Amino acid sequence: MYKIPVSVLVVIHTLDLQVLLLERADHPGYWQSVTGSQNKGETFQQTALREIREETGLDPFDHQLLDWKTENRYEIFKEWRWRYAPDVTHNIEHVFSLCLSEKKSITIAPKEHLSYLWLPWKQAADKVFSWSNAEAILHLPQHRNESSQYSLSPT
Repeated sequence: MYKIPVSVLVVIHTLDLQVLLLERADHPGYWQSVTGSQNKGETFQQTALREIREETGLDPFDHQLLDWKTENRYEIFKEWRWRYAPDVTHNIEHVFSLCLSEKKSITIAPKEHLSYLWLPWKQAADKVFSWSNAEAILHLPQHRNESSQYSLSPT
């Protein structure tokens, strides 16, 4: 079964803008925020909540999830296109952030990630491999004080 070419990007950060980065298992040295493709029938919020839990072990209902109402369109790297239908070359990514009061220990998904680290936001933006991830991190200061768009309760 092919992946749907619609995904979420969730920048997890602290109040003082320390950003969580994950190192990809399928491409060591590629650092990123939480990402993941939408499953059939999921809303963007449901995808974001599922991916946070799967990739970090964090309970997303304990923190403030913010939907930035932003989407990016980008070309899927050729090395990952086999996951999509043969004619699919681009993905639409929906951006969220999750604010934590302080840095937390993370339980990574070993099939997806090798390690994690927390970095100040500007350093994190420089370290990620994706332009859309870097752009989102650089916009964190203007989003960190916004109210949550969702009342987070299990759905």
